[in-house]
Amino acid sequence: MKNNFEENLKQLEEIVNELEKGNVPLDEAIKKYTKAMELAKACNDILKDASEKVNKIVGEDGSLKEFDEEQA
Repeated sequence: MKNNFEENLKQLEEIVNELEKGNVPLDEAIKKYTKAMELAKACNDILKDASEKVNKIVGEDGSLKEFDEEQA
């Protein structure tokens, strides 16, 4: 999944809406479910990466350090 978070989330929402309607043949539903799981994982990976970046702060020497709420 090379799309950004918003594109992945939009595709995921479209698939969920289609599956919720219940008009999808079983074979197609399985394919859509598999695609939805891939999109959900991609979204999760993007959020995890963003969270890791946000939780780092730049130290006085310019190095990245883990953010510790107790130091704030």
